[in-house]
Amino acid sequence: MPNEPNPFSDRIHIEQLEVSARVGVPEEERAALQRLTVSISLWPSHEARDLADKIQNTVNYSAVADETKQFVRSQSFNLIETLADGLAKHLLKIFPTQKVTVEVRKFPLKDAKYVSAIVTRTASVG
Repeated sequence: MPNEPNPFSDRIHIEQLEVSARVGVPEEERAALQRLTVSISLWPSHEARDLADKIQNTVNYSAVADETKQFVRSQSFNLIETLADGLAKHLLKIFPTQKVTVEVRKFPLKDAKYVSAIVTRTASVG
């Protein structure tokens, strides 16, 4: 219906958060930390108009950044797809959000700016 509010209209976005991770298929690639960037869009459970300008009513993006860094540092993945999926699910569990999109960028190719994996996950209802 055109007059119904879009439940995913308000979002918080973090663009290219720098993280270090152990990721890659060959063991020698995972042996050393490598630079990745992570972009995250979160659709909080409450719309901006309902926040009363209070941080406790929204998702604290600084806490999201810290939690993302901690999650990535504590894991080792073969694929950036698996990292993106795991991070998205983790953030949905930790923060009051309806939906999250995570993009993980890696820089392995000399003739490309980056390669990335993008996942979108929604919170379970119930």
